[in-house]
Amino acid sequence: MAKDRKLSADERILWGKVARSTRPMPGKTDELSELDAFLAETEAAVEREKAEKQTPVSFTAEQPATPSASKRPAGVQHPLERPVKRKIAKGRLALEARIDLHGLVQSEAHVILLDFLIRAHERGMRHVLVITGKGSSMGSDGALKRAVPLWFSKPEFRYLISSYEPAAQHHGGEGALYVRLSRRQGERP
Repeated sequence: MAKDRKLSADERILWGKVARSTRPMPGKTDELSELDAFLAETEAAVEREKAEKQTPVSFTAEQPATPSASKRPAGVQHPLERPVKRKIAKGRLALEARIDLHGLVQSEAHVILLDFLIRAHERGMRHVLVITGKGSSMGSDGALKRAVPLWFSKPEFRYLISSYEPAAQHHGGEGALYVRLSRRQGERP
């Protein structure tokens, strides 16, 4: 990252969440309370901007209203069907994109993965590969290997993903996931 690049509002919020998970050094609590006040103010400003962007314009009879959140897919993820997984594993059904999250901390991986899935979904892709790594160093299970499936149940991911399964051995095995993205609204099956 360039030294003179400023953090965006979302990056500041993310950093604030990381900073709150630490303990302040003795005598530094005043600086931490200032940081908390600044982050709360920034977070409120970002929420106001998002609310302003989502403010509906008046609709005429010719303009259909945007679909409500209740019409989004429920977000219940099912395992991939066995024939689909077999076709992907054998290369008969193409993986349209892949992302490798090796070497990233969870906060970075979360943002990058969400951005990747949103762009893939917007492009109408259906099957992608997410490589988390096995994380078997020093006897651990792997933070991303455990975290990514949990993220998929969060609201920001839920409407993007239809299903996911561990990948075949030659695609990364337990250290990777086949992800089926949900169809875009209005897209025919």
